[in-house]
Amino acid sequence: MSRLFEALSLGKLTLRNRIWIAPMCQYSAVDGSATDWHRIHLGHLALSGAGLLIIEATAVEADGRISPEDLGLYSDANEAALADVLGSVRRYSSMPIAIQLAHAGRKASTRAPWNGSGQIGLDQAGGWATWAPSALPFAAGERAPQALDRVGMERIRAQFVKAAIRSHRLGLDGIEIHCAHGYLLHEFLSPIANQRSDDYGGTLNNRMRFPLEVFDAVRAAVPDEMPVWVRLSASDWMPDGWDVASSMTFSQALEARGCTAIHVSSGGMSPAQEIQLGAGYQVGFAEQIKRVVGIPVIAVGLITQAEQAEAILAEGQADAVALARAMLYEPRWPWHAAAKLGASVVAPKQYARSQPRGLDKLFERFD
Repeated sequence: MSRLFEALSLGKLTLRNRIWIAPMCQYSAVDGSATDWHRIHLGHLALSGAGLLIIEATAVEADGRISPEDLGLYSDANEAALADVLGSVRRYSSMPIAIQLAHAGRKASTRAPWNGSGQIGLDQAGGWATWAPSALPFAAGERAPQALDRVGMERIRAQFVKAAIRSHRLGLDGIEIHCAHGYLLHEFLSPIANQRSDDYGGTLNNRMRFPLEVFDAVRAAVPDEMPVWVRLSASDWMPDGWDVASSMTFSQALEARGCTAIHVSSGGMSPAQEIQLGAGYQVGFAEQIKRVVGIPVIAVGLITQAEQAEAILAEGQADAVALARAMLYEPRWPWHAAAKLGASVVAPKQYARSQPRGLDKLFERFD
């Protein structure tokens, strides 16, 4: 039996297999609201046979968007638009769908990648002031963010709660809190971005305080049966930055608070990071975190081959794998992985005729 195609429990939610579709920004929203692109994109991926689909980083307030085109869940209009999209997707797929709630912090107010990325000036259309733990810019030459005071932190924590309540109202199956890639909650964790002298800066416990408060607030805002977990950057890939040892401590603190899983990525804190890219380059981080927690740990990053994914799970390095670019390139990746590993997937009945000869058991069920 393929380990990759075994069921996985996230609290009371059971996934058919251990393939996750990682959240991927689409830069295609209008005022934070989902569009027909999201209907096509999410609908397409929901037919893939994966165990879980996570909606892209979704801002909890307008100032928390990475770009003006980012998805948000901070208004009734945002909620209604996403409800409409999800209605179409669910009509043809029973795949569980989660959402990643996020705040971009000092990396907000940037252009979409195909428009050159980079910070949008306050004197330019679409630009806005950004927020962070400390008034330190992400990159040289960028304007500094405003350092959050306690009132601002309370506002953002409350916005996470409101977005979580909206997520539950939308019938989503889980919530991932974004503490990775140099965005706001990761900024609080990392000494590179957090140089506060109050109770939220300095020591590791102090730097973890606000992300843990946000987690506690979100966890308390939705029913116990709705899993809530965290995506973190295990390393800043920078001297004196956030590291895997700190990530292990943070993961243990999250587990003690009822976190359902840890989704392990890395990087994003500074343009000066020196990432050692290679196949499965972040899997070692997941493996180290898995040694110190009892909840599922998810590996992500240049996992592209079925045999590679199977080995990661079989060797106990992680409990599930998440795919991003590989899934965009091959949206039927789970079908092909199941064929290689002698497993089966759920497929839409409209595609039943695509079953290859000799693989009569590839499709376990047709939705």
